[in-house]
Parts: sequence; structure tokens; C-alpha cells
Amino acid sequence: MTRSKPLTRAALADDIARTARNVPGVAFLRPGLSGLLRDGLPFASRATAASLSSAGVRLRGGDGTSPLQVEVRLVALRSNRAVDVARAARSAVEVRLAALLPAQTVGAARVSVTVTGLV
Repeated sequence: MTRSKPLTRAALADDIARTARNVPGVAFLRPGLSGLLRDGLPFASRATAASLSSAGVRLRGGDGTSPLQVEVRLVALRSNRAVDVARAARSAVEVRLAALLPAQTVGAARVSVTVTGLV
């Protein structure tokens, strides 16, 4: 799939979040502390609302000086083994990154998935 415009970090985070949420056994993605605090502010902006869709996904690096690091934090369904859900989510995100990014970027990308709870 070719894109006419470059993929923004926000769009990439949203895409990764959507991919992880669709993995069987994932209940929801868990935002970090800053996301939880930001959500509670009474003057939440549209930018904050847009970031809610990628809550639980953190992107670092990937700017040419360091490899892209993707961190996904999720809560799994208790009926599934957490390790299986984490592995499936990591695999799904890696496949999606390969489809979205140039090969040299994907090869240097590091994906980590943390199961923070069970429901």
C-alpha cells in the first residue's frame, strides 16, 4: 500500500493501537499515568481526545538517530493466558509496522507488549 503523504507519529500510534485492540484476548489498552491525568482535566482539547484512541501505545525514537521503540500496554481477558495474548499482540503490531513503514525502519524497530492486568 502506498501513501501519498507521510505517516505522522499520531496516525502511526492510532494504527498500532487499533491493531493491538483487535487481537483476540485483549480487553483494552491501558493508558499511562500522563494519559490518565490528562483525561481528567476539565479543559480537554480535541488533541487530547484524538490521543485517547492511541492510549496504551508509546512511540520513542525512530528519528534517524535511534531505532523506533513501540511500547504497548494492555489488559487481557482472564480467559486467555497473558503470555499468549502478549505474544499475539506483539506479532500483530510487528506485521502492521512492516506494512506501514519502510523495511529499513521496521528492521530497527523494537516492539514490547506489557500485560498490566486481567479482567
